[in-house]
Amino acid sequence: MTFGQLVAAYFQHYTIVAYLAITALCVLGSAIWPAGLWPTVLSIGAAVVIYPLVWHLLHQYVLHGQWMYRIKWLSLTWKRIHYDHHQDPNHLEVLFGALHTTLPVVAIATVPIGWLIGGAGGAFAALATGILTTCYYEFMHCIQHLSFKPRWKWVQFMKQRHNEHHYFDEDGNYGITNYLWDRLLGTYYEKKDRPERSPTVFNLGYTEEVAAHYPWVKELSGGIASGHPRRRAMVRD
Repeated sequence: MTFGQLVAAYFQHYTIVAYLAITALCVLGSAIWPAGLWPTVLSIGAAVVIYPLVWHLLHQYVLHGQWMYRIKWLSLTWKRIHYDHHQDPNHLEVLFGALHTTLPVVAIATVPIGWLIGGAGGAFAALATGILTTCYYEFMHCIQHLSFKPRWKWVQFMKQRHNEHHYFDEDGNYGITNYLWDRLLGTYYEKKDRPERSPTVFNLGYTEEVAAHYPWVKELSGGIASGHPRRRAMVRD
C-alpha cells in the first residue's frame, strides 16, 4: 500500500467524513457564539492536554478492565470496540471506532472544560479539537495496522510500540500516538523489557474458563479463537 492509497482509503471511511462534518459544525458554532481569542485558545489547549489522558485511562481501565464482558448488555459493545480488534488487529472492519461509542467519549472529555473556560464558544472549540485529535489517532492507527511501512523514524517508533501492545503484551503501551502518559503512569515498555509474551494478548483474558461464567461474548463470536491471527487464517484455509 502506498501513502496515497492509505490517505484515499482513510478519507473514504464514513467515520472520518462524519468527524469532519461535525468539526465544521463546531467551527460554525464557535463563530455564532464566539468565546473570544484567549478563551478559545485556552479551550483548545486544554483539550489537547486532557484528551490523550482520558483516552489512556479509558483504554487501560475500561477496554482492558476485565469487567465489561461480565455485564450482558455491555458485552456486545466491548466485543465490537476492543475484543474483536485484539482478536485480529489488522482486520479493517473493526479498525475504526464506531461513531456511537467514540463521539460521546470525545464530548465528555472536552465539552465541559471548554464550557468552563469559554462558554458555548469554548465548548465548540474544545469539541472540535477532540474530534480532530481523534481523526489524527485514526490515521496513525491505520498506519500501524495496514500494510504500509512508514519512512519517518517517529512513526516507526509509534508503530513498533503499538504492535507490541497487540502482538506481545497487551498490559502496556496504551497510547496510540502519544506515550507520555504511559511513561508517567508506568505502563510504557519495549519488547526487550519483558522476557515473555503474554498468553492473553489476543483474547484480553477472555478465556474458555472465563466464558463458562460470562458466555455472551463467546456466543456472539461463535467461539473463542486463540493464537496468532495469521496462523488461525492458515488453519482455516
